[in-house]
Amino acid sequence: MRFANALAVAAGLLLTAAASAADRAPQDAKSKSIERGRYLIATAGCNDCHTAGYIPSAGKVPEKEWLKGDAVGFRGPWGTTYPANLRRYFANVPESAFIADARSGRMRPPMPWFNLAAMTDADLRAIHRYVRSLGEPGAPAPAYVPPGEEPRTPYIVFVPQAPKTTHAKAN
Repeated sequence: MRFANALAVAAGLLLTAAASAADRAPQDAKSKSIERGRYLIATAGCNDCHTAGYIPSAGKVPEKEWLKGDAVGFRGPWGTTYPANLRRYFANVPESAFIADARSGRMRPPMPWFNLAAMTDADLRAIHRYVRSLGEPGAPAPAYVPPGEEPRTPYIVFVPQAPKTTHAKAN
């Protein structure tokens, strides 16, 4: 009887350990996906535009401030676009809709949508999960300003400029 009780206890412990490992497996996979998303955000240059002050500070913006958008616009023939607050966007868009958006090519300049379109579905899901993990979304970025209208915020003119011609005097 004692042996049977010991076997029952051992079997119970094994079942508990297996159940615990099974419960952890999805969490471990999700954690790895979130960490992959962080890596992709950091290396793909998303913070360069979508995090205020990132470039001028050489990336010295705390992660808690990442991807909240920026009020400095990019002005060109398409109008003036602002780097979206990705935290707000991802809070309201399911993974499948983000993947469809990333593949659509319907983003205004200077967003490099072609980079997103080239990513795998797993990478896009990882980005989605990472951004959603960041927490408090913050305020929305300014709205798009159509061509011909003057933005009310600072902006960068995103139009190629021709060099001024100079005539050098021959000696």
